[in-house]
Amino acid sequence: QAQLVESGGGLVQPGHSLKLSCTTDRSFNSWTVAWFRASPGAQRGFAEFVGAINWDGGYTTVANSLKGRFTISRENTKNTVYLHVDNLKPEDSRIYYCVASIHCCPTPPREYGHWGQGTQVDVSS
Repeated sequence: QAQLVESGGGLVQPGHSLKLSCTTDRSFNSWTVAWFRASPGAQRGFAEFVGAINWDGGYTTVANSLKGRFTISRENTKNTVYLHVDNLKPEDSRIYYCVASIHCCPTPPREYGHWGQGTQVDVSS
């Protein structure tokens, strides 16, 4: 079964930066990969869209409320998609999920059929 595996989460102080990684099966190199975030215990259907990147990185989109601090990139040679977050705030504390879709670049979580297990980010001093 194709997999997406997130890493890079942890405890971070407010104002600091963080880079999350999503390592995928090579089969996802031709797919859109997106990031969602949700509170612990929340259903995926209520996850918040963070941003998405198309298969070759030529198109990226970030949620309006997060623009300026969140950046998505990918390196298909490494089968990896990244989410870089600057100036972290306590309200960024969530579980961050890496997801994949054959289409570019939907925002509803139901449009993504492949999900990783998530990596938790806690922003606190």
